[in-house]
Order: sequence, then structure tokens, then C-alpha cells
Amino acid sequence: MYKTAAPLTTKRDLFFREGPTALSQVNSTTVNGTTALSSHRDQDDGSKQQQQQPPNSGKENKQLPGGVKDVEGYVGFANLPNQVYRKAVKKGFEFTLMVVGESGLGKSTLVNSMFLSDIYSNEYPGPSQRPKKTIQVETTKVLLKENGVNLQLTVVDTPGFGDAVDNSNCWQPVMDYIEKQYEDFLNAESRVNRRTMPDSRVHCCLYFIAPSGHGLKPLDVEFMKRLQDKVNIIPLIAKADTMTPEECNLFKKTISNEIQQNKIKIYEFPDCDDEEENKIQKPLKDRVPFAVIGSNVQIECNGKKLRGRRYPWGVAEVENLEHCDFLALRNMVIRTHMQDLKDITNNVHYENYRCRRLGGVGNDGKPLMVSNKNPLAQMEEEKREHEKKMKKSEQDMEQVFEMKVKEKKQKLKDSEADLQRRHEQVKKNLEQQQKELEDKRRAFEKEKASWEDANKVSLDDLRRRSLESNSKEQVDGKEKKKEKKKGLF
Repeated sequence: MYKTAAPLTTKRDLFFREGPTALSQVNSTTVNGTTALSSHRDQDDGSKQQQQQPPNSGKENKQLPGGVKDVEGYVGFANLPNQVYRKAVKKGFEFTLMVVGESGLGKSTLVNSMFLSDIYSNEYPGPSQRPKKTIQVETTKVLLKENGVNLQLTVVDTPGFGDAVDNSNCWQPVMDYIEKQYEDFLNAESRVNRRTMPDSRVHCCLYFIAPSGHGLKPLDVEFMKRLQDKVNIIPLIAKADTMTPEECNLFKKTISNEIQQNKIKIYEFPDCDDEEENKIQKPLKDRVPFAVIGSNVQIECNGKKLRGRRYPWGVAEVENLEHCDFLALRNMVIRTHMQDLKDITNNVHYENYRCRRLGGVGNDGKPLMVSNKNPLAQMEEEKREHEKKMKKSEQDMEQVFEMKVKEKKQKLKDSEADLQRRHEQVKKNLEQQQKELEDKRRAFEKEKASWEDANKVSLDDLRRRSLESNSKEQVDGKEKKKEKKKGLF
């Protein structure tokens, strides 16, 4: 017989009467009483485990450096990347691309060539094709789909940039737009009731440099200096097919030296420890600044259809790395480094703006007045702002309604005046016709009177004679019929 464990009341009494020692003795007795049974079970389980032991069960878990253990078998958390992938594909992706440069450098053509779609078309032409060119930021949004992946692309262009005689402060609208997107994102994050807001921050800025062959202009240097801490700048040499390969390489070196001399911060490729990634990035780094060619037309060359430009001396292929750097630029911006551009925008540029804004420091380094309000006061302020906006929208709607009512009344008045005018015209025509008829009647009466005077007889007498003759003829006709009938009988 095995000993049974002491009940709970016995343990409590022993603890209070004799102290913890007695309780430990009871526990040890209980444990010894169950040792035999457990030992038999361990032997049986051991024999079963030896029979059902997997082939690699004799191996111990690998102990990796840093206290990390390699899990033996499949647990399931290795499927986390697939979960993240499915969620990201379902949500879709957002990317904002800004193109800046003088008119006529092929910005719209390059954007269409990069995404293989007519973002700028005849219905919505590019900045250089519009009649009105002002230094004002304009956005174009388009939803692109590729193999089940949705990309909400926002293209920001600046028509009229650098086209004026005096280009001082022409970069200010661009800076204001970028900072406004940061401010809107910060306000959305700082609200008590935060809501999901689309990421409209500018992730990449393609700055087009004219292929002059003489280096950067003062406007180029000043623009990149002003925006180097706010957005990822990628310099491009536009219309590279206007230069020979030797001139293009020399122009690239000149621009790179001037960028280093002026200490301009452009987009830098991330440091990678992987050799394969370094092999991919090294050709891209060597091609900065990218010399690009854009074309929306497919031409046939040696039996193949390709994007390019045909010249008397040959064909400049857009997607040929020996002719230009367009393919390297597209691979870098879209295929390999799009997420890195977004991460740098969020973790570097936006965080810098957020620190300056919350720290009470403006863009010029001067302190700003920042109010420290509790959440309740902030909620009340937001409520008042919302009520103010609603009131303003209500007033705007009332004004629009009144304007529409006035327009409707004016239309009714115009239609009424038109009807009145037509009525007057018809009445006037009728009166004219009546007058003409009266004139004709008087003329007829006059002619009638003159005829009666000439023939010494009136029309009434003629009418009476006509009636008498007709009646006499009818009576004669009846008598003749009666005579005929008498003759027959």
C-alpha cells in the first residue's frame, strides 16, 4: 500500500502548531510515498520513448552566439513574413514622387517611361504642354496594378520652375508643400483620436539638370541646398542623348565634384554587409548622377520593338545601359530601393522636422511658441475648431444655395421677359393683320359701291333675282317630272 498525501487542513494545523519543519516532513513523506509509482511510470515511459524516438532526437538544441537558440523542428513563427506580406499586399502601397526642373527637359516623358503608363496624356498634358505656367505645386494621383500588387502613385510636379527672368525664391513653393505634408502627418499623429491618414509625404525628388556640359547652375546648387534636409534628392542629367558618351561621363564627374564641393547631401545608398547586395549597389553608385533618356514611343530596330529615339545616325535605346542610365534609375527607385526611400523619409527627414516642431524650433533655428495643453483642453479646442469648420461650411452652403436661387430667379425672369416679348410681337402681328383686313374690306366696299352705281343695280337685287330664278327652275323641273309620269300610265 502507498501512503496517501496529508489533507490540506492537517498541513495548515501543523504549520501553525509546529512551524514549517513539520510541514516539510509531511511533504517529504508524501513525495517518498509516490516515488515508487513514479519510478515505474518513468521506466515504462522510457521504454516507449526509446521505441518511438525520432532519428534526430539524440541531437541537442544548437546554442548560437548571444544566447540565441536554434529551435529544433517547426514551431510556426517562421511564417510571420508571409503574414506581413499578405497584409501589405491587401493594404497596398503608397509612393510620392516629385519631379523638379526647367520646362522642356522631359520630366513628363520620363515619368511615363518609368511606370509604363500614360500618367501624362493628351487629356492631362504635362507641365510644359500647358498654356499657363506658374510656380505652383500640382499633384497627380494614379492607381497602378502589377501582379496583384496595388501602388497608389502620387506625382508632384512644379510647372514654371526656373522659367522666369528672376528665379529668386522659386524653390519656396516646393519647400512649403513638403513641410505642409509633414505638418499634416504630424497633426494626424498628435490628435487624441488618431485616424489613419494616407502617407502623402514626398519620398523622392528627381531633380533634372539641363545637359549644358558646363556644370551646375547657381539655381541648381541653391535648390538642392535648401531641400537636402527635407527630401531624398536624386540628381538626373536630362536628355543625355544630346551628348556623346565622353561628354556625358565628363559632365557626370563635373557635377559630382560640384556636389561634393558645395557639401550637398543627396540620396546615399545604405551600407550593406551582404556581398550580393553590395554587388547590386556598386553599379548604381557609380552611375550617380543618372544620365537618362525618355521616350513614350516604341520603334522597331533589327526586328525588335523597343522604347527609344530614332536619329539619322542611329537609335538611342531607353532601356539599354550602354546608351543611358534609365534602366538603373528605374531599378533603383522602384525595384530595389523604394522601401529604403520611404524609410529614410520617415526615420530621418520626418523625424528631424518632428523634433524641430515639437522642440519649439523653426526651420530657421528660431524658437517657436509651443503651448503645453492637457488632452482635455486639446479635445475642447479640436471640438471648437470642428464646430467652427462646420459653421463655416454651413455658411458656404447657404451662400451657394442663395446663389443658385438667385440664378434660378434670374433664369425665370429672363424666360418671363422672353415670353412677354414674344407675346408683344404676336399681338403686334395680329394687329397689323387686322389693320390690313380692315383696309381690304374698305377697299371692297368702295369697289362694290362704284359697281352698283355703274350698273344701276344693287347686290341685294341681284341676289333676290338669283333666288327667284332658282326657285322657278325647281318648280318647272317638278312639273315636267309629273307630266312624264302621267304619260307612262
